[in-house]
This record gives sequence, structure tokens and C-alpha cells, in this order.
Amino acid sequence: MEQKALTKKAIELLKELISIQSFSSEEDKTADAIEKWFETFDIPFQRKINNVFAVNKYFDESKPTLLLNSHHDTVKPNQAYTKDPFRPHIEDGKLYGLGSNDAGGCLVSLLATFTHFYESENLSHNIVMVASMEEESAGKNSLRGLLPDLPNIDVAIVGEPTLLDLAIAEKGLIVFDAVVKGTPSHAAHPNTDNAIYNTIEVLDWFKNYTFDKISESLGAVKLTVTQVNAGSQHNVVPSQVDLVIDVRVNDKYTNAEIAEILKREAPCELKERSLRLNSSAIDKNHPLVKSGIALGKKTYGSPTLSDQAALSCQSLKLGPGDSTRSHSADEYIYVHEIEEGIDVYIKILNGFIKQN
Repeated sequence: MEQKALTKKAIELLKELISIQSFSSEEDKTADAIEKWFETFDIPFQRKINNVFAVNKYFDESKPTLLLNSHHDTVKPNQAYTKDPFRPHIEDGKLYGLGSNDAGGCLVSLLATFTHFYESENLSHNIVMVASMEEESAGKNSLRGLLPDLPNIDVAIVGEPTLLDLAIAEKGLIVFDAVVKGTPSHAAHPNTDNAIYNTIEVLDWFKNYTFDKISESLGAVKLTVTQVNAGSQHNVVPSQVDLVIDVRVNDKYTNAEIAEILKREAPCELKERSLRLNSSAIDKNHPLVKSGIALGKKTYGSPTLSDQAALSCQSLKLGPGDSTRSHSADEYIYVHEIEEGIDVYIKILNGFIKQN
């Protein structure tokens, strides 16, 4: 099928996906719709829970493998929506609906790209296409849980909205629970060890703490206190204050290194929730990146997390849409962004997966 017709089909699929509720772990109906895409093009596929995946027709185990991946789950719509989040419609060139930008536009563009290359012979790489579940919740059944069922992946394109520029690095994430302790007492009595007052110094420490290593593409590690909780009633000084610390990690540190440093130096008790969401990167001189640069695309480092965190191989984040629209009210993607997305994906792959 020619590219123009594939693009039309992809936009039709995106409208269908928008119309189906697909919150994380509830993506069964959107998985059904994605199955129909493969069936339409006579492409054999597999499904694990709500992950749907396929390999190119001339898959060869002796060749390296390129993964194309994006997700079909969404967050829940926020209360600021003025439009029906499940009614796809186009106004002024914008296709509105929940998941249109994050990451439906990327997903259908990658599906169209995979379909374009599906029957190509003598490619330098195999291609695996994965439409994954539970990305928004980083769930156990997401791409991370699917990897054992896939061929070994050598390099990947993860479809997320990047305005079609090349995100060659992505910050990792560690969430810490912190405890600042003190002495509980009646509010009427003197207390020089008030946990809430003790927290002032701790908050100031977190506000001013910096890590030494700066990344060329991702900048500094960013540390932010995002939650504070203490006390149960007005006349009781609590025994502790609970904090939540969000740390966005650059590619100069592993999550384990960050945890070790903070637990050693912070003036309070710290416990990490998980260390598995590490930063990701791809060499700027990787042929996949160079193929994008040859099209005039810029490179940058992304502060947001994606399924790249599940991958141990080099990976590139790339897709139509704008990350600032993700999780916003009245989410949308421009129709022309999808058209351009499919075109850019195909051109980048043409420059990377050379036919012999």
C-alpha cells in the first residue's frame, strides 16, 4: 500500500483508539483494534495480555534487530476538559481526544511505518513492532514485562511526542520517601525538637543540593521535593514529617549511585521506591541518529520518562506531537503532524536499514 493510503488508515485507527477508554491496565479493547490493523494487512502478530507485537516478514535471527515501540494506554482525563475526551473530532486541523498526542499519534505512525517495511527483503536489520500497555503506570506488564518474549533488541525507536526532533537521551527517575523525626508533644508545652521546624533545615538542604556531573544532553540531575505530610490535629506536635523527593537522573549517574550519595549525605532518613527507571541514551554518532540529522532534525535531551527506561540497548525517542500537550486538558495532535511523522519515520529507516 502506498504511503498516502497508509497514512489515511493510520489516522482512522487513531480516531478509533481515541474513542475507546484505555487507561493503564484497561487496554483490552484498544489491543483488539490494533489486532485488526495487523489482520487488515495480513501480518501475523502475537498478543500478551494487552501488548500486541509482530516481526517483519523476512526476519533473520543472524541479523541485528530494531524495535519500534509506542503505547496505547492513557492517563485519566483531568477535570479541566471542555471537550469529550473520547470523541475524536478535527477542528482547525487538530485531532482532539484523550491519547491523541500521548502517544496515539506516535503509535499509529509507527504501525504505518512497520507495515510499509513489512515485506521488504534484504534489510540490514530485523524490525519488531510493539504496541505496549501500562506505559503510563510503568506497570509490570508493560514493555519491561514483555521483553523476555521478544527477540534480542539491538537498538530501538520509542514513539513519544518530540516535535519530530531526536531525543538522544532521557532522564531516569527515582522517587524517595524521606522522614524527618522529632519529639512529639502537646502544643502548649516547650519543645526544642519539633519535627516540623526540623524540616525547615532539611527542605533548605534539598533546595540547594547539587550533583557534580553535568550531562551535555540532559544537563544536571534535578532534585525536587514534591510532597510534605505531617500532623493529625492542631494541639499535637507530630513525631515525624514525611516528604517525597522526585529525582530526575542524567546519564552521568546510575540510579544506584544517586541513591548511595543521597542516603549518605541527606540530613534525614531516605528510602528509594525503585531503582529500575534508569536514564537512557544513544550515541550521537549512531547511524540511526545520523540518518535523522541528515533530514535536518535537531538532537536534545528529554526530561520526561518513557518505556526507554525498560531497555538496556541504545534507544532514540522520536515522534509526532508536542510533549507539552501530554496529560493536558483537551489534548490534541495536528493531522499534519501524523502525516509528517510517518514520512520522517520512513525516511530515517530508509537511511538506517540499508537494503543490500
